[in-house]
Amino acid sequence: MDPVSVLIVEDDERFRAAFASVVGSAPDLHLVGTASDLPQGLLLLRELKPHVLLVDLGLPSGSGIELIRYAHSHLPGTDVMVVTIFGDEPHVMASLEAGATGYLLKDAHPADLAEQIRTLHAGGSPISPVIARRLLQRLTPDPTPALDGDALLSPQERQVLTYSAKGFSFEEIARMLGVSRHTVMTYVKRSYRKLQVHSKTEAIYEARKLGLVRD
Repeated sequence: MDPVSVLIVEDDERFRAAFASVVGSAPDLHLVGTASDLPQGLLLLRELKPHVLLVDLGLPSGSGIELIRYAHSHLPGTDVMVVTIFGDEPHVMASLEAGATGYLLKDAHPADLAEQIRTLHAGGSPISPVIARRLLQRLTPDPTPALDGDALLSPQERQVLTYSAKGFSFEEIARMLGVSRHTVMTYVKRSYRKLQVHSKTEAIYEARKLGLVRD
């Protein structure tokens, strides 16, 4: 069986290199090209017609959604996987409506990417758990009352999330609060449990939605 050909369109050099490394090291995957902006990505997509397109949404000179639409309309043999930092509903729905069949957030472990590509090419739809949950919530009426964010998290838990959203590490947060790193991690774990999330990205997103964290 021929390897699965993969085209990567990603403007961030670090992510582009990481994705390329994962694809290049998998014996059943074949990296056919990489691009850093929309025009170059569209050119390679037309020329190479890959089995799988990995695409970011925020690209120089345009949106990755344009590439998704092109693949959906002109390349029926190409499956599209979005890999992005954007987990909000407008970006997710616009991507799926344009024709994407996979949607991963960049906080996913890069080592899992090869398996996600295989799943996509085999007819599956890999979607980050937090995205899948939001899609289900969108389709299913929620009988429970809205959460009161201020009552949900303690002041210390809100403070830790606020500092995390500003880019501080847990060690830096511990120093600023005058507590141990273990104490900070306790606040983090409690926040995850209360917000029903499994990563910092998800926690910050949910906290912003509840008005607990403001940039």
